[in-house]
Amino acid sequence: MQQQKVFITGKVVQRLWEGRPDSWRETANRSRERACPAGKDVPGWLCLSMWSLCGTSGLDMAASMAGQVLRTITAKSSLLGRQKGAQVTSRRWLNLQEYQSKKLMADNGVTVQRFFVADNATEALEAAKRLKAREIVLKAQILAGGRGKGVFDSGLKGGVHLTKDPEKVGTLTKQMIGYKLTTKQTAEGGVKVHKVMVAEALDISRETYFAILMDRACNGPVLVGSPQGGVDIEEVAEKTPELIFKEEIDIFEGIKDSQALKMADNLGFKGPLRQQAADQIKKLYELFLKVDATQVEVNPFGETPEGQVVCFDAKINFDDNAEFRQKEIFAMDDTSETDPIESEAAKYDLKYIGMEGNIACFVNGAGLAMATCDIIDLYGGKPANFLDLGGGVKESQVYQAFKLLTADPRVEAILINIFGGIVNCAIIANGITKACRELELKVPLIVRLEGTNVHEAKRILDESGLPITSAENLDDAAKKAVASISKK
Repeated sequence: MQQQKVFITGKVVQRLWEGRPDSWRETANRSRERACPAGKDVPGWLCLSMWSLCGTSGLDMAASMAGQVLRTITAKSSLLGRQKGAQVTSRRWLNLQEYQSKKLMADNGVTVQRFFVADNATEALEAAKRLKAREIVLKAQILAGGRGKGVFDSGLKGGVHLTKDPEKVGTLTKQMIGYKLTTKQTAEGGVKVHKVMVAEALDISRETYFAILMDRACNGPVLVGSPQGGVDIEEVAEKTPELIFKEEIDIFEGIKDSQALKMADNLGFKGPLRQQAADQIKKLYELFLKVDATQVEVNPFGETPEGQVVCFDAKINFDDNAEFRQKEIFAMDDTSETDPIESEAAKYDLKYIGMEGNIACFVNGAGLAMATCDIIDLYGGKPANFLDLGGGVKESQVYQAFKLLTADPRVEAILINIFGGIVNCAIIANGITKACRELELKVPLIVRLEGTNVHEAKRILDESGLPITSAENLDDAAKKAVASISKK
């Protein structure tokens, strides 16, 4: 049952695991390797999650269970061509629109189409006229893919339009900005469009794919390319893996001219375009390092009939740990499509992930978060969300966490599950009592505390006079949380 339930929140826990400090992750990984030396490919977050289910004395069992789970769901990593288990691509909290990524590229010498950004139809029309282009492409700016085949609630079909008439740009923009665009990647109901990109449309004589990824397996960046671009690269990797080319880069030495030229050859660039493509590849690598990216993906990386190599579409992912030295870039973060509660939580260094149930989970740590959600489900409940406090928690964060959880109308009970290693349980207890009094909590509150200063924490809760239900362990806490709702 434990092994089956891990799939419910594995993706959620992976997101939290990626947000942990390197030192924290390294400690967990060392523990994993001691318990399972033969299975070092087992993700630390998965082993830790199993550890939470087995108990802290069951690290050997946890590593073994994690390995079993991985073996049952192992799939091929389509792009890098190696085994990929339960680990999923981590969601990066920084979200940039297409026009922002292209501006970063243009500012760093990478060739992109000429473009302007508009907030309304008048600005879009003016931009179209200023371009003086033979043909114009108008793109709705949302973070989801599949815009070309999307549908607006204004009735307009397609979030990407080509036209040779600048006047049509204004007309089309009126049907885009302020309306919701639904694509295969958006939630039901779509996403409201606030900006459009008005760009010069260039003919593409040939499309290729190029990306730079930070790959843990080779401890550094990897160039990935294919002469088949402009299409789903995962499908190319699955059907014609021989058309996927990789080049590992020594992060200390940097990219060599020979490596850039070799990739240009593999992508099929000929004659003078070969050197031009290699130059663009080197500039993309310089950008990759400069902005602390974890991925720079260009699809298509194409050539025009006029003999120009152009990055036609771009996606850049960033390392959140580098925010302190990339303040200008992180200031561009577009949160308009993010869950408002999630955005608010981030202001207080809290990790919040919304779910579909009615029991709020208030925890500290990825493994504990997963175990808490899974065991609630095991006893017939459904987690509404969980909120991870992290390590250096303060009373003020506890208070803000309660405000966020109680603001969700779906929440009918709150389960607090804290294992105080780094976290001082007494700080949590003081934060809980303050929040309960000031926010006049109206839903059942179940608290399970264990670890550092737990006896003082329990005394604070017991003497508070507040209607707080204490639990001895996680199993007891989950049962009480589910029962508190069924009694209503």
